[in-house]
Amino acid sequence: MRAGAGLVTLGIPESLNQAMIKIKAREVMTLPLPGTREGSLSLSGYKKLRAFIKGADVVVIGPGLGQEDSTQKLIRRLIIDTDRPMVIDADGLNALAGHLNMLRTTNDERRTTILTPHPGEMARLLGVSAAKVQGKRKDIAKNFAARYKVTVVLKGHNTVVTDYKDNLYINKTGNPGMATAGSGDVLAGMIAAFLAGGLSAFNAAKYAVYLHGLAGDLAAKEKTQISLIASDIIEKIPEAIKRCS
Repeated sequence: MRAGAGLVTLGIPESLNQAMIKIKAREVMTLPLPGTREGSLSLSGYKKLRAFIKGADVVVIGPGLGQEDSTQKLIRRLIIDTDRPMVIDADGLNALAGHLNMLRTTNDERRTTILTPHPGEMARLLGVSAAKVQGKRKDIAKNFAARYKVTVVLKGHNTVVTDYKDNLYINKTGNPGMATAGSGDVLAGMIAAFLAGGLSAFNAAKYAVYLHGLAGDLAAKEKTQISLIASDIIEKIPEAIKRCS
């Protein structure tokens, strides 16, 4: 929402809805969905979720979902069937591991897909070591984007943003203090907000990565890198945007 999304709805298990209403940001809506016994989203909620998504501009899928079998099946089904622009992160990427061919089953002209893996997640997707990913970050990101017709944001020092149209951006903002829980979720939300604002997939990812890093740099000056947490980055998004207006 700090990056410009006008309305955000969080899909969560029904069992968590009342508690979430009390602790979430007041501006964020919730969509209660069927859950598993363990408390994560269930495949049985697919029809309700799919109907809701038809009215959405952008979908972010993955952060906080977990790796239960039913949840992972739900993620994969949504990736195949959803025609909305989609940002796939975290457990959304875990659900893709071993199932990458499903990215080719979508119509490239109707669906924009952005993947935001860190090196470990990219290594799991490709079945290689994280060291190999780190050793050839640019080439691996470019090859993946070209092969699956997606936009890739390979996170880490000098985040790589690339797509299957041969666009490439290497980011220089950000600092080690941003390697903290939730920082990547903030980035996924920023990318989605920029997509909803009408930017292309590559530009949405590029500007989000730059501003996310800049917000992290501004937050680190105030909080120090060692004390930096994800909500500090969110607080600095407006200032980062002002500096680039």
